[in-house]
Amino acid sequence: MRSSTGAADACGAADAGAAGAVSAVGAAGAVGAAATSGPAPGGRRRSADRRLPPGVRKPLVVLHVVASVSWLALMLCLLTLAVTALTTADADRLRAAYRAMGMLGDALVLPLSLLTFLSGVALGLGTAWGLFRYYWVSTKFWLTLVAMAASVLALTARLHDAVRVADAHPSGPIPVTELGFVRYNTVIVPAVALSLYLFNVALSVYKPWGRRGAAGARRGRIPEAGGA
Repeated sequence: MRSSTGAADACGAADAGAAGAVSAVGAAGAVGAAATSGPAPGGRRRSADRRLPPGVRKPLVVLHVVASVSWLALMLCLLTLAVTALTTADADRLRAAYRAMGMLGDALVLPLSLLTFLSGVALGLGTAWGLFRYYWVSTKFWLTLVAMAASVLALTARLHDAVRVADAHPSGPIPVTELGFVRYNTVIVPAVALSLYLFNVALSVYKPWGRRGAAGARRGRIPEAGGA
């Protein structure tokens, strides 16, 4: 009971950190989704023909915001639990942390990663931004694709390894040799994924590099929030 409380406290601390991420992503347009509320700079008149109607676009933006922030919060929670397991000397606390990570991973990694990726693709295809018209949008596309693949394949596999170690030693201390590199893998993978998500947030805020195939042309910029 005491170890389960410790794991819950660790996850709660991650959710508190995620609250700050919500503000950052919301201000930035929730990983670029809110940017679709206005016309893309330099967009041609013909691009308006393929824009989603507001009745479809706005719910899709909400879905993208919720999925993106939830994915970010999940990585914060997993990273907090992994660091707790790495640094604790209490075997019960370690087992509780790994089992909590396994439950969160099995329940949330696949649906949140798919929702974030697919809603972002739909917003790109259904607005004047496109997927490959601007360097920052295409960079976000590839980074999100890599992060989704890493989360679904590498992260879930590492979480299952950690749960197997915990289940193999249901009581008493767990030998360090049995833990092996699992203790570090469970920290490294969510830390890398979290870094990718935060970089995507920065791309949504600054929108660098301008438009693809527009050499010599003036780089388009999104109007400020007050002028949108």
